[in-house]
Amino acid sequence: MYRIDILTLFDQTVGDMMNESILGRAQERDLIRIEAHQIRDYTLNKQKQVDNYPYGGGRGAVMQADPLFRCWEHAKALGEGPVRTIYLSPCGKTFTEADARRLKEEYNHLILVCGHYEGIDERFIEECVDEEISLGDFVLTGGELPAMCVADAVARLVPGVLADPECFEDESHWNGMLEYPQYSRPEEWHGRKVPSILLSGHHANIAKWRRKQSILRTRDRRPDLYAKLDLSSKADQKLLREIAEEERQRLETASDPAEPDSQA
Repeated sequence: MYRIDILTLFDQTVGDMMNESILGRAQERDLIRIEAHQIRDYTLNKQKQVDNYPYGGGRGAVMQADPLFRCWEHAKALGEGPVRTIYLSPCGKTFTEADARRLKEEYNHLILVCGHYEGIDERFIEECVDEEISLGDFVLTGGELPAMCVADAVARLVPGVLADPECFEDESHWNGMLEYPQYSRPEEWHGRKVPSILLSGHHANIAKWRRKQSILRTRDRRPDLYAKLDLSSKADQKLLREIAEEERQRLETASDPAEPDSQA
């Protein structure tokens, strides 16, 4: 069983979210276990205080090391096998699909630490945290949302959580590309029709169309990802030539002046 423990000040909210839908059903089948732990339960003062003023002055408060450590010790004892402690922090490395795969493949147990206020005592980070992860170059009021995102991204890769590996292998970022467009019923909606190739039943042509759309979408929306793609295969080179020819024809059509109306 793959285990994820989340250290948080909002254990009920996080726990409820992680027990819904696909992840909830996977926990019922004992494929994964995701548990949220209330950090306040591990403080020694009657007020359940987990923060205090920062040394050196400044605004706000800092989460104290000792309640975090006690909570972390408890969570660590619950798992088996390789464990990884992650602090969700705007100072961390930006999380990617490759990180989700790494964490799933190399560890059996994740401990996700949710910070608040001005952050957490650096001494806890030095002693207990293995890496820091961020969702991007922005700041949130707490680490719960990033922790749930990381937990979801990793847990869905555990065998059996999704119906088939294709459920994630065809999706954006798995192979460095963005996913192709998806369509469902009805065949026409607001005057917009489903591409005819998807109605053909010709699986090889559909796969080719989807690959081409993934290439185009990655190139147009994420040129940074596109620059890293290996498109050297004969099949991809053929698709690139087709794309270039189709775009050339569209440019020529757009630049041709309209024929003058015939005069009576």
